Parts: sequence; C-alpha cells; structure tokens
Amino acid sequence: MMVNTAIDTIPVHALPDVSIIVCVYNEAGNGAPLVAQIRQAMQEIRYELIYVNDGSTDNTLAELRGIDDSNLIVLDLKKNYGQSLALAAGIDLARGAYVVTLDGDQQNDPADIMRLLKHCDANELDLVAGLRSDRQDGYLLRKLPSNLANALIRWATGMPLRDLGCGLKVFRASMAKSLNLYGELHRFILVMAHMEGARMAQLPVNHRARQIGHSKYGLSRTLRVVSDLLLLIFLKKYRTKPMHLFGTTGVLMIITSLFLFGGMLLVNRAQLVSLLIAGLILAVGGLQLLAFGIMTELQLRTHFESQGKKPYEIRKAYKKGFNTERKEALVPTVHAE
Repeated sequence: MMVNTAIDTIPVHALPDVSIIVCVYNEAGNGAPLVAQIRQAMQEIRYELIYVNDGSTDNTLAELRGIDDSNLIVLDLKKNYGQSLALAAGIDLARGAYVVTLDGDQQNDPADIMRLLKHCDANELDLVAGLRSDRQDGYLLRKLPSNLANALIRWATGMPLRDLGCGLKVFRASMAKSLNLYGELHRFILVMAHMEGARMAQLPVNHRARQIGHSKYGLSRTLRVVSDLLLLIFLKKYRTKPMHLFGTTGVLMIITSLFLFGGMLLVNRAQLVSLLIAGLILAVGGLQLLAFGIMTELQLRTHFESQGKKPYEIRKAYKKGFNTERKEALVPTVHAE
C-alpha cells in the first residue's frame, strides 16, 4: 500500500507483529534491493515496512513508489527534517508490537533482524542493538568520528554498550514510542533508552560496504555531539530534581559572596571596589539561580500533575501465583534460539 497523503488513510485491520522503519535521504538505487532483502528475511512473520523519505531531491521517492510490495508504506515528508524527526515520524506510524530500525544504504543486513527479534523476545528485553564487529567503512571520515563520539558518550554517561551508532535496532513498541526524538538526538537513542531504565543487549551483526551513493556523515558531526551530550547529561542527573543543580550552585555562589563581603574588612581601599563588585555579582547570580530552580521545580510538578502523570514507571508487579505483565509476544513462529 502506498501512502502519499494523510496517515489516517492506512487501514487498521490485520495489524503487523513487527514494524520496520527505514529513513532515507537521497538514496536512489538502494530502495528496491533493500526492500527485496527485507521481504526475503521476514518470510516467517507479519510485518510492515515503513520507508520515510526525508525530503530527498533525487529519484528516491519515485523509486519507492514504483515498488510493488503490499507490506510497504512510503511516508513522504514535506522537506528534509533530519534523521531524528524522520525516525520519529516512522515510529509514530508504526503499528507492530516490535519496532525495527535500519539504515537505507544497504550496509545493515536484514538477515540479522530475526535473530535480534528472537533474542529480544526470549530474554524479555526492551531493546537489542547491533554491534558492527567488522565495520566496512573508511577510517578517517566514518570510523574515526564514530569512535570518538562513542568514547565521549560512554565516558560521560556510563553507557555499557560499545557501538552506539549502528542503525539496526529492535525495540519493544512501548519503548520506541516513549523516546522523544528531536534535533539530532537519534545519535543518543541507546543513551535515552538507558536513562529510561531499558533492559538492553547488543549482538554482533553483519556490516556491508556501501555500494550505491555516498555517506552523509563526516568529522563535523563529532563537534555537534557535544552540545546534545551536555543536554542528555543534564536530563540524566537532574530531570526530576532540577533544584539540586540550580539550588546547590546558587547557595555556593551566595556563600562565596558572603566570604568576599567579609574580606572587605581586611583589605585596603584599592581592593575594596573589586571585592564589592565580585561579591554583588555572585550574590545576585546565586539568588537568580535559586529562583530559577524553584520555578523549574514548580513547572515540573505542573507537568506531572496537570496530565495525571507519575515521575516513575512500573515495569511489572509480582504476586504469588499471579503476574501483572502483559507481554508483547511475537507470532508463534518466533522462538528463542
């Protein structure tokens, strides 16, 4: 079924077990071969394949619309929004109990999908990511920026997984739909899932050299990672307790200003003005941070209370002879290895 108008035109009957999402930007020539590979790999399960065309300016959209596959849905965005928002659009549309993401350049091997799905289902995981153990990319423009970014993210967040940039991932739908993707946060999907308490694993997957087109990434992305990483570090530590950051910093600044005011009694006239200015700046800045901390705490409480949300989430509850878990199971043909 081809979709090029409203999302609500997609029928809701015969819901798939798995939704596979592929985001593409100027990937003409890769669409038809990858769709055929996915069809071959997913013969034992009901699936839908959602291709998100992120404002391509080449022949990508025409190629996708020309593919005769009843499982294929083509979502054409109005312009190039970037991979994070394209992925978010695909996840919003997904109807399967599991969501699979992979890159549209044919470097991820669809033959690995079922193995990751079975591992996720058998071990009751929220997310299984691919590990490109033999990565087929150039060192300077692809491997080096990726290794630098991975090392920086793991060091800053304590993320135990090694390869944070592999496009092949399997999510439970509830986990995928809980991720708020915007900006360029697709690079931090595993970190965001880790912050949400996801149970995750990483399995080696096949990685193939690009045969058609060229990479859209380079060294410049390493610099952009830093600003997004600072945001995630803040959210990880202070998302539900912002006063601990702003309040503590504000109090320290005010205490320091008091010491400076006290020091004014021990210095000569030439140093008096400098200490006074420094003390006033610290005192005013500290009071502003305290006020900002109080405001953010009030906003946080308003966010949860106005929408009936809780600042915690229960995975499952246990009682002798009773289990409240509602498991999202695959079809009977999918079993643990």
